[in-house]
Amino acid sequence: MKDFVLYCKSYARDFLRLKRLLETINQFNADRLDFYISTPKADKNLLEKSLGKNGYIWVADEDIVAANPYADLEKYKAMHGGLSQQIIKSEFWRLRFSENYLCLDSDSLFIRNFYKSDFISSDGVPYTVLHQNKELFQLATDRGYEKFARDLRLEAERVKALFDRKGPNFYYAPAPFIWSAKVWQSLASGYLEPKGISLWDLIGPDYPETLIYGETLQRYRAIPLIAIEPLFRTYHYDWQYFLMRRLGETEAKVAQNYLGIIYQSAWEAEFNLGQSQKSLPSQFLKRVKRFGRYLQSFI
Repeated sequence: MKDFVLYCKSYARDFLRLKRLLETINQFNADRLDFYISTPKADKNLLEKSLGKNGYIWVADEDIVAANPYADLEKYKAMHGGLSQQIIKSEFWRLRFSENYLCLDSDSLFIRNFYKSDFISSDGVPYTVLHQNKELFQLATDRGYEKFARDLRLEAERVKALFDRKGPNFYYAPAPFIWSAKVWQSLASGYLEPKGISLWDLIGPDYPETLIYGETLQRYRAIPLIAIEPLFRTYHYDWQYFLMRRLGETEAKVAQNYLGIIYQSAWEAEFNLGQSQKSLPSQFLKRVKRFGRYLQSFI
């Protein structure tokens, strides 16, 4: 078993984004860390057609599901893709490829060289992204997006309450996430199994995997908590991207503080593989609204 690998759970619509991520990993992966990609078995041929067969190790989502004796394959198949994706990512550790892994999203890309030491200490302790999100909350408030900040705060309160923790809200995102198998194992043995449930019963729209991992670490301390700030510059919304560009932010400047960038797939539609399911009027309206947000960045 290795001590650290890279991992991305993806699906067909995101394969153009995933191809871009793979290209940046091939370019900047200075320590040649293994890169695993998981998809449904049905997507394997399209994955190889889109990315080729080199530079990654493919794993079937179904094998990750099967690694959990309490998981239900039929429940996985019936679950909404966005939700099942959270659980698959959180269960990757069960395949025992590595003690720790960097969990990447398809819409990520590296922008400079990275090393194992960026993610794990010299004595083998993985770092933990942990912060209070104040900069993003302030920016959202300044630009009139208070609901975004309010929803994130309520989400953190709900997950914190699961573990009976009092005190400030912490956030363990955005991606990529540095995750330890020991932390996920402590969730299984300390919380899930005593209640007779699995992760498939716990993670949901109100209880995201990122907060569950962080609160599990806070509760059971399966590893020492060595906090770091986010690894990637994340543009959560197009308005945020337009505003940062307006203020002079460039990829070269971002590389001084971050290993990579995330352009959220929700507003980067040109990287969706296949035809859009939305009507032409709906697509046009979306473009008009985006242009309006672009203009707002100048105010």
